[in-house]
Amino acid sequence: MRFGENFMEEIKSRVRVSDVVGRHVKLKRQGREFAGLSPFTNEKTPSFFVNDEKGFYHCFSSGKHGDAISFFMEVEGLSFPEAVERLAEMAGVEMPKADPRAEERAARNKKTISWMEQAQIFFEKSLYRDVGGAARDYLKGRGLTKTAAANFGMGYAPNHFSALKEELMQQGASAKMLIEAGLVIEPEDKGREPWDRFRDRIMFPIHDSRGRLVAFGGRAMDKEAKAKYLNSPETSIFQKGQLLYNYHRARRAISNPQNGARGMIVAEGYMDVIALSRAGFEHAVAPMGTALTEEQLALLWRAGPEPILCFDGDKAGLRAAFRSVERALPLIRPGQTLRFAMLPDGQDPDDLIRAKGRGAMEEVLNRALPLVDMVWEREFQAEPLDSPEAKAGLKSRLFAALKEIQHDDVRAQYQTVLLDRFDAEFGRQKKEYGGGSWGAKTSNRKASPALKATMQSGAIEAAREKRLIGAILEWPELLERVDEALFELQFRSAQAAQMQRALLSYWRVTKVVEKSALNTHIASEGLETLHREFARDRLLIRAAMGGTDAELDTRTALWMNEADALTGQDQASDGGDETRSLMADAIRTDNSDALKRRMRASRGDRE
Repeated sequence: MRFGENFMEEIKSRVRVSDVVGRHVKLKRQGREFAGLSPFTNEKTPSFFVNDEKGFYHCFSSGKHGDAISFFMEVEGLSFPEAVERLAEMAGVEMPKADPRAEERAARNKKTISWMEQAQIFFEKSLYRDVGGAARDYLKGRGLTKTAAANFGMGYAPNHFSALKEELMQQGASAKMLIEAGLVIEPEDKGREPWDRFRDRIMFPIHDSRGRLVAFGGRAMDKEAKAKYLNSPETSIFQKGQLLYNYHRARRAISNPQNGARGMIVAEGYMDVIALSRAGFEHAVAPMGTALTEEQLALLWRAGPEPILCFDGDKAGLRAAFRSVERALPLIRPGQTLRFAMLPDGQDPDDLIRAKGRGAMEEVLNRALPLVDMVWEREFQAEPLDSPEAKAGLKSRLFAALKEIQHDDVRAQYQTVLLDRFDAEFGRQKKEYGGGSWGAKTSNRKASPALKATMQSGAIEAAREKRLIGAILEWPELLERVDEALFELQFRSAQAAQMQRALLSYWRVTKVVEKSALNTHIASEGLETLHREFARDRLLIRAAMGGTDAELDTRTALWMNEADALTGQDQASDGGDETRSLMADAIRTDNSDALKRRMRASRGDRE
């Protein structure tokens, strides 16, 4: 008996793998997983693990790996239909009844898929014939080898109106079948012959979540083509809003226990996914040229609780990110959210990886913003907040966004975070971490001029301390340049002083500065919550340190200027204003040699 994909996903979503395995194996929680003795081998030390988030078990002693259904089949010796029936019983879901028409559709779809597979073979062969020379040159220029293209099944559709149609009809396909598969276009004028949909395009095969070839995407070789990318039309086997490119491979990659990612990476296009995969981010996927749908978000969350969406860092990319926020808010729940990675302006993952390598992309992913931060940014940037009415409008928009969240507990948490942030920015002073304040503005209608000046100075100082610490958390390589200056700083904020000690203790024991290692050290110190507080102002810190593309010399100079301003040395030194002016000129004109000279001179003044 055949089972529909929706039915299978329904029963799997209702029953945790640990519920099934726990009937045969005594499990003990270890972090996000469960561990126990292998039911397949005679062992004394647990090497059998279950991960409910990713929906699998893995036995290191036997090498066996699978889901709840395969566990029933392995341990209880059930057939596939029997295992499905057992799981459906546990899930409280009624087994589907046989449907002759559904079976007929399934048989027809199977035939359609077979012709899609033959089409891919034709496209692959065409890429390496004389007709595919220009396409091969293009792929080579994008850094793709023959092996890489073959791994993703890439091919070429010749610039001919009937090349594919003639090839497949010679193999026994009918024109009607090829039209239903979306490979051939049926003309409105019934007197004309059907013609190939894809012509003079580099071809990307698209698979469903089970790995079946169901569609194609084609990139035009002609720069004047009306559509740069063309996808297969909606067919009986392909609905683009319900699939993600490369999902079948990405799901295998992320289920690997050694992967460690908490969700898939979502890029914009096929070439981005291929570039990410080749750089080691094999859990990358892409939608089919449209904004993410509810069905695609469900696919992402099925693979992990925190997928990362990649967007260009320009205004258009930010608008696209905000559209994803709108789509996701009604769907989030405990353990089901999004993060947002904003790429350098004008670059996509393929550009960034080819220009600067895997490390640059990894840094972008590590800086991905939580969904709650994007909600704040969306409403905060909606209009200038230069009047009481505008600030009230911001608060109204925040409440409107909160209404979109359907889960009560998640909505309550978002309300706490967003309104606390509003109060810190515009309203009551918020006390955190022992009563300190990050420069939150307080009402000072009755304060004297002297007190007002003191309050303003304290707020500026608190913000400066946060920028100094936040910059090193964002770019730990600064430690190699500013360690002595950091050691000498006397922070008034208890939070900044606490993080200063953590940074210096890390610096004393490390040999090579790495962001991931620093984050692990901070977590071991019990400062994860405080770390997140610094990260909230990540966008402002980046701007203060010259932006995401600034050179290390530039960031170092800006950091030193902030440190001087904090200690008052910029005012106490007769040459302070002149030094900062010269540094600013060097930064503005991108004169690295002059900048290095000014930095050495500045350090000499302090010594």
